[in-house]
Amino acid sequence: MSDEPLLRVRDVKTHFPVRGGPWGRVRGTVKAVDGVSFDVRRGETLGLVGESGCGKSTLGRTLLRLVEPTSGSIRFEGRELTGLSQRELRPLRRRMQLVFQDPYASLNPRMSVREILGEPFAIHGLERGQAREEKVAGLLDLMGLPREALGRYPHEFSGGQRQRIGIARAIALRPDLVVADEPISALDVSIQAQIVNLLVDLQRELGLTYVFIAHDLKIVEYVSTRVAVMYLGRIVELADAADLYRAPRHPYTQALLSAVPVPDPEHLRARILLKGDVPSPLAPPPGCPFHPRCPYAMERCRKETPPLYTLDNGHTAACFLVEEAARERPAPTPSGDASTESGG
Repeated sequence: MSDEPLLRVRDVKTHFPVRGGPWGRVRGTVKAVDGVSFDVRRGETLGLVGESGCGKSTLGRTLLRLVEPTSGSIRFEGRELTGLSQRELRPLRRRMQLVFQDPYASLNPRMSVREILGEPFAIHGLERGQAREEKVAGLLDLMGLPREALGRYPHEFSGGQRQRIGIARAIALRPDLVVADEPISALDVSIQAQIVNLLVDLQRELGLTYVFIAHDLKIVEYVSTRVAVMYLGRIVELADAADLYRAPRHPYTQALLSAVPVPDPEHLRARILLKGDVPSPLAPPPGCPFHPRCPYAMERCRKETPPLYTLDNGHTAACFLVEEAARERPAPTPSGDASTESGG
């Protein structure tokens, strides 16, 4: 695995204006993603977890420029994406793809499977005639679906089969990066494991790199190389999966993991119940975004936003409680430029 990250994200913000009144004036700003920085190394899976509404899906779409970032830097193999026009982005689209959450809404009901899976080749002017037909049929083979399905339409398939078709469309052009936006949350529990194992097998076979967005912490632990925890538009903890699940350092991560069922009664975590609701991204609290619900909040937390402190093994956490255990400075970027590293 190369030392140069496939994807480098620095201080990315995605804000949405809220308009109201008869003149449509801007009344406020929803800070869906509010200063996020991380790297994704080639061949790894970065899990992205957090409660509903924390900005996970918006961040995933922002990485692919399906949602325009307000500010910040997104570099794919060293190339800055944020300043590119849609025409300049098109050649890169085939190398960065998205698996959508809802297999019932993400497939065009008027298109057959042959048309759905052939569309990426048509858009990018690749493969024609019989060669395209063989490529499309080969995708069904990879998904474990019969080739007879080519002439059928989405309504003729189950949810799990539809998601396999959506995954096939995403990998049709052999992308380097796949953002999987909660790819199993709309499926029956009995089908979820099959789809997760399919994604793991495809990564091994095709050398894919994933950003895997989910709220199921056990699934994220199974598939991820590293895990980033989001809260109110910011990353509050990021670490190797094994390290984070063994020793979470941020109070929010500790609360999330305490709710995960554990089959071994000798290793149960003490349940941590958080008070209150997640604050609105329209009016985030000052200081640490988690302080209104944190059982360890200090006066400092109400006034200052903690940076991502670096602990052992590259483990980072945005909490003043780890300041003593951390190095004297906030987590630097791999390039050594600490000035662009977000506390989010």
